[in-house]
Amino acid sequence: MDIKSSLIILFENPFWIGLYERIDGDQYAVCKITFGKEPKDYEVYDFLLRNWHKLKLSTPVTIDKIEERKINPKRMQREIHRQLDNRGIGTKAQQALKLQHEQNKLEKKTKSREKKEAEKERKFALRQEKKKAKHKGR
Repeated sequence: MDIKSSLIILFENPFWIGLYERIDGDQYAVCKITFGKEPKDYEVYDFLLRNWHKLKLSTPVTIDKIEERKINPKRMQREIHRQLDNRGIGTKAQQALKLQHEQNKLEKKTKSREKKEAEKERKFALRQEKKKAKHKGR
């Protein structure tokens, strides 16, 4: 079982965000972390150590298996520089974050609906109590 993770820090107006990506076999999950002001390296490291288990990753999305091969160190260095220049959110990450956002929205909607129903039932029960009290002449 091969698990890979990466953290990309980028500026998304008006905040600095971290994009934590995890690939577990053929499963891809992502999490967006909002930092506020530009974080220092040690602050990011400290945050990950303290809050790694609390990160709310999106539901895993199945991806094609990427074939690994040995890479020349110079080529790897060029690839790292290319990734540093291209600091945008990848399409897989966007899709996974969008899916997570939609699920959170649905959860919030159902919770608020349940809350409204409970409040409605409570008010109805209160009105019934008042009717009974009036009927008994109190």
